[in-house]
Amino acid sequence: MLSSSRPSRSHRRRAVRRHPVRNVPGNRFRRWLAAAVAVAAVATLTSAAQARPDDDRHGHDLRLNQIQTMATHNSYHREVSFAEQKVMEANDPNFRTLLYSHASLPQQFARQRVRGIELDVFPDPEGGLYADPLIRKAAGLPLPEDPAWHEPGFKVLHWADFDYRTSCITLTGCLTQVKEWSQRHPQHVTVPVLLELKQTDPRLEERGGAVSPPWDTAMLDALDAAIRRVFPDRTTVTPDDVRHRGETLEESVLTQGWPRLSAVRGKVMFLMDNDDQELQDAYRAGGRESLQGRVLFTDSEPGRADAAFMKVNDPTGGNKAVIRDLVRRGYFVRTRSDVPLDQATSGEDGMLRDALSSGAQMVSTDFPVPGLAARYGSDYVAELPRGEGPVRCNPVTVRTWQCPRGPLEP
Repeated sequence: MLSSSRPSRSHRRRAVRRHPVRNVPGNRFRRWLAAAVAVAAVATLTSAAQARPDDDRHGHDLRLNQIQTMATHNSYHREVSFAEQKVMEANDPNFRTLLYSHASLPQQFARQRVRGIELDVFPDPEGGLYADPLIRKAAGLPLPEDPAWHEPGFKVLHWADFDYRTSCITLTGCLTQVKEWSQRHPQHVTVPVLLELKQTDPRLEERGGAVSPPWDTAMLDALDAAIRRVFPDRTTVTPDDVRHRGETLEESVLTQGWPRLSAVRGKVMFLMDNDDQELQDAYRAGGRESLQGRVLFTDSEPGRADAAFMKVNDPTGGNKAVIRDLVRRGYFVRTRSDVPLDQATSGEDGMLRDALSSGAQMVSTDFPVPGLAARYGSDYVAELPRGEGPVRCNPVTVRTWQCPRGPLEP
């Protein structure tokens, strides 16, 4: 927290009373009064400058947890063809929740003021594992033509063999798009990249679909390596960047705080969406309880050595107070402003308002700009309040008078 040295009004009144004005001749009194007004004006300007850091117009001295941005949910997602949607409708009563599409990642950053993304990642060490989706066969469609499906490495899609269309097929391709945009905009605030580590659906496996390999420690090591090939450590905020010598990651976050924006502009940070204990244990295995040497921050809980990032997807009801408490204590929190397609069909923005006022640093949506919900009969859109730009001061960790006047991204 920044602090203010603004003197109280009562103190200023006492200071003025030290200069009695009785028995002062008219001209002298007017000169004294003009001087007093000038001094008071300077004092007021000085106090205001101390209270609101005008010399830090872009918030360089704010910390990473003292801002709030909008992110997208399933940021890569594209709808399948109409023929495949008919197959979906026959097999999944909730198929309409899959009918949304996002712009490419660079367009989201450049045109939609998005400063956080989510990618669903499937392991494909040999390549080609997800290149022949069952739903395409059922719809009578040929195999996908993009050769990227056959490349070895991690793939990005929502639901193998069923809801597979994506704006960037390989994890390397998705991250390269992020990197290229970042290099063109080096003053952007840190962009959180939420990764959900997925596996194939057993029901579709039984019908001849793909069977993904497990997320064991070796596969998680390969994931870290794949990320670092695109984003070396100097371009990311890792747990090691936050953890201080002799302290756990949680102790460092709660006592030392997150890095200042001036130190992490132009960087990204990676967060693990999964709360599965077995998967997290595999990631922390080998003496990495505080995520030593790792790339991702795990979705943890207070009291654990790796506790820095936490996910509370529903900000409504009592969860709003839970999020605010976590944020006040120093944790980095992700929540959501809508659920497909509840808000898009109703137009209600109560969940959005709860998400923003909760102070969660990362607020995810499927509808980041006007018009996307029109097909569902509403004008619902989830964005920061008008005029805030792509990033704003956090409403819980930063008081209004502490927030710089200038945009937080130069």
